[in-house]
Amino acid sequence: MGKKLTVEALVDGGKASSGPPIGPALGPTGVNMKAVIDTINQKTADFKGLKVPVIIIVDPEDKSFEIKVKTPMTSALLLKEAGIEKGSGTPNQNKVANLTLDQIKKVARMKRDDLSAKTFSAAVKTVLGTAQSCGITVEGIEPKEIQRKIKTGEITIEE
Repeated sequence: MGKKLTVEALVDGGKASSGPPIGPALGPTGVNMKAVIDTINQKTADFKGLKVPVIIIVDPEDKSFEIKVKTPMTSALLLKEAGIEKGSGTPNQNKVANLTLDQIKKVARMKRDDLSAKTFSAAVKTVLGTAQSCGITVEGIEPKEIQRKIKTGEITIEE
């Protein structure tokens, strides 16, 4: 059995194509490109409008392939949740959106497997840190203040 080829790419959810970066990387392997693209689009359909990281593993000998889909970046999920296109260029001065703690928890649930957080509370604090960097407030206050309240026990995070 030969060595498998692994290709990592960032694709638009539900809209992958045989153009770069996938086509040029997989073309020489002789794998069925249409089947690969169709599988990626099917697996990323729920993430329409977002950039989704995918890992394509191809066995060049038998032309078989496996597609692994990761969740979109935390910032992309937060921006979608807020209904905005991009975060703030100056997040400490300019706030671009406000989310509820429930919306933060929703993003933390989606990202939980990809985050290195040991608990759900830690995952929520990680997502709050990303919200801070994007210029997004939570419940009308700075995300770092919510992080502090979680740490001191003023706010309890339950799944």
